[in-house]
Amino acid sequence: MRLSMMLYGLALSLLAAPLFAADSPKAAVAEDKAQVLEEKVLQDAPPPKKAETLTPTEVQAVDPAGQAPMDDSITCLARTIYWEAKGADEKDMSAVASVVLNRLGHDGFPDSICGVVKQGVESKSCQFSWWCDGRPDQVEEPERYGVAKEIARKALNQQLKDPTGGALYFHDRNVKPDWAKAYRRTAQTRHFLFYKPNQALAR
Repeated sequence: MRLSMMLYGLALSLLAAPLFAADSPKAAVAEDKAQVLEEKVLQDAPPPKKAETLTPTEVQAVDPAGQAPMDDSITCLARTIYWEAKGADEKDMSAVASVVLNRLGHDGFPDSICGVVKQGVESKSCQFSWWCDGRPDQVEEPERYGVAKEIARKALNQQLKDPTGGALYFHDRNVKPDWAKAYRRTAQTRHFLFYKPNQALAR
């Protein structure tokens, strides 16, 4: 019985391998496009032409199971949206994406999406708490992750209206961090409050 189950599992994995391989070229194209789009956001360049934008199928080919290492801008952005706002609505998720992009290249923040998301990990003072909370970072709800990836796609394509008013910081409505007193509130959503410094300097 155990041997037959092992053989069955091996057969399934062999059958599935071509499917994952078929998505690999599409994922590679998407990751390359995302890097170019990330640069456009960083340089405050005009929105890309339609041919340069990420398509839904390209984005969904990247990290399809939510298990891949976080080493490309799509995965870093989508996982942050997912973990920070997976129980929230699309407006909250879009707002989280906007904060990440608002930080991109801003004084005091890194010049890559993955750098922004992972900032502070060395000193255990992560900017995004999910990244160093000691829990697994793999996706638990594939459908919600699909929504997060679609929002990440729109954000990278510069097709997402920023609902935060240019915020660099946010927190859940259920907490009251001390740092919030030093900043100006720019927006609020159902789950979050958003802020930016009074001067053009990041904390």
